[in-house]
Amino acid sequence: MRLTVLNVAYPLAPVGRASVGGAEQILAALDAALVRGGNHSIVLACGGSAVAGTLWPLPQANGLLDEAAVTSARERHDRAIQEALRRWPIDVIHMHGVDFHHYLPHTAVPVLATLHLPIDWYPAHALRPNRPNTWFNCVSTSQHRHASPSLNLLPPIENGVALEPLTRHAKRGFALMLGRVCPEKGVHIAIDAAKRAGVTLLIGGEIFEYEAHRRYFDEEVRPRLDARRRFLGPVGLDRKRRLLAAARCLLIPSLAEETSSLVAREALAAGTPVVAFDRGALRETIEHGRTGYLVRDAAEMGEAIARVEAIDPDTCRAVARQRFSSDRMIEQYLAVYHRLAASARSSDNSSPVVSAA
Repeated sequence: MRLTVLNVAYPLAPVGRASVGGAEQILAALDAALVRGGNHSIVLACGGSAVAGTLWPLPQANGLLDEAAVTSARERHDRAIQEALRRWPIDVIHMHGVDFHHYLPHTAVPVLATLHLPIDWYPAHALRPNRPNTWFNCVSTSQHRHASPSLNLLPPIENGVALEPLTRHAKRGFALMLGRVCPEKGVHIAIDAAKRAGVTLLIGGEIFEYEAHRRYFDEEVRPRLDARRRFLGPVGLDRKRRLLAAARCLLIPSLAEETSSLVAREALAAGTPVVAFDRGALRETIEHGRTGYLVRDAAEMGEAIARVEAIDPDTCRAVARQRFSSDRMIEQYLAVYHRLAASARSSDNSSPVVSAA
């Protein structure tokens, strides 16, 4: 059964394989898989996105991302979804933004909302929408375990990463951190840990123009930088792969309960151990002492950086191949799409989708 799927991104983050955000990378992988399978993939996302299917681009916000800019972007999303529903016979809508409830359409088309972020970051009413045939899924067992059993929740679908082509590179002495630059990612802690360990730290990432994010960089990150602790800014896909393969380790000092970590899984696929705070799904990703270390603070992170040479790169790669393939993730999402579409077509919307396997 050929499907027409509308994937709806967070309004302010471009979608693509080189996107900074995990949700945008997952969306790009699903879009590409839908197209490979002969389905019609429609992606609603802001300008700057790169997709395999039909991109419905909306203006990319410029300047400060204040409340007015966010509200305007959400309103554009809402209008575009309504127009897409009029234009195409959409079988399934897949929502990816933390603010999906602001533009959730009132339609009989089934909706899957993937909860890419911690459950408590979503308003309670968003997870109990006043519309039928709305389903949710988590991206890790840890996140799913903390969700209320009263939600219309499918089994979790673990995030996966592309394992080929795997980049191999001679290890160099630097530690690496990749991701959005914002308070909950703990960039300042990574810098402090690298200084304790006496190693070079390269930081690749993007500063979104939220006032709090810019202030965090100016007050907590920039003053800590020096000749050996450097901020690279955004890095493209090819450079990211080279950095991941060459790094002695990847640092993830997250202050949030991570629902998953694509970059941790990408690092392991490249044969690079991960040193991370023991938060959320990171403890499901990293095998302490085997593929990296789980630590509690900057002091322990600094000590672990000094011990990463004991971790075997080939073990990291083998674990990634066994556990984190994007193929398994894509299979599960496509199976859910087909079941939701079949249920809607048979008008049996009360029948639960019982498995994502």
